[in-house]
Amino acid sequence: MSDTELDASELGTKTYWQSTYTKEISNFEDHGDTGEIWFGEDSACRVIDWICNCGVAKDTAVVDLGCGNGYTLTELAREGFTNLLGIDYCDEAITLAEKIAKTEFPFIKYKKFDITQDSSSDLGQKFGLIHDKGTYDAISLNPENPKEQRQRYIEQVDCMLQGNGIFIITSCNWTEDELAKHFSEKLTLRCVIPTPQFKFGGKTGSMVSSVVFEKK
Repeated sequence: MSDTELDASELGTKTYWQSTYTKEISNFEDHGDTGEIWFGEDSACRVIDWICNCGVAKDTAVVDLGCGNGYTLTELAREGFTNLLGIDYCDEAITLAEKIAKTEFPFIKYKKFDITQDSSSDLGQKFGLIHDKGTYDAISLNPENPKEQRQRYIEQVDCMLQGNGIFIITSCNWTEDELAKHFSEKLTLRCVIPTPQFKFGGKTGSMVSSVVFEKK
C-alpha cells in the first residue's frame, strides 16, 4: 500500500456527516429535497449504467458502502435490482435513506454499520457487488490513523465479496493508479469506467476516478 496519505479534513469525521444528514433530513421533511449527489449526478449515472450493462443478475446481492441518502440504491431499484442493502455509520444517513425509499422502494434495506469498526459477519451475508462512492475517501481524510483504517476497509471489502464478486469504487482523492495499488493485494483490477478528462499544464487527468475490481 502507498505510504502517501491525504491531509486530514472535517470530511473525515463522523460529526461532520451527522450534522450534514441532520440538515438533509430537515430539508427532505420540509420540501422533499433528497439531498446532494456526491461527485455529481453524471458520475453516479456512469457507474449505474456500467452496473446495468456488465451482466450482473438483477437479484445479485448488492451493498452500498456509506450509502448516504441512498441515491445509488434507488436508481438501481428503478433499473430492476431487487436485493439491495445500504450501510452507513451515521444513524442520520440511514434515517434519511429510509424516508426517501419508503414509498417507492420499501424493499431496499438499510443498516447502521461502521466498516472500520464492525465485523462484516454482522451483515449476515456476502455480496456479489459492492459499491463505494466517497466512503474510502472520507476514511482517508480521517484525522486519526487513516492508513490503518484504510487497510481495515480493504480487508473488510475482501471478506464481504463473494467469489468472483465485483467491487466498484469512485474517488475524487485517489487516482486510478493509486486505487489499483491500494487494492492489489486483495483484489484484481477489472477495468476503469471512463470519466471526462481535463488538461492542465500539459497533463491530462480526471476529476473523479471510478475503478472496478474483482475478487481474486
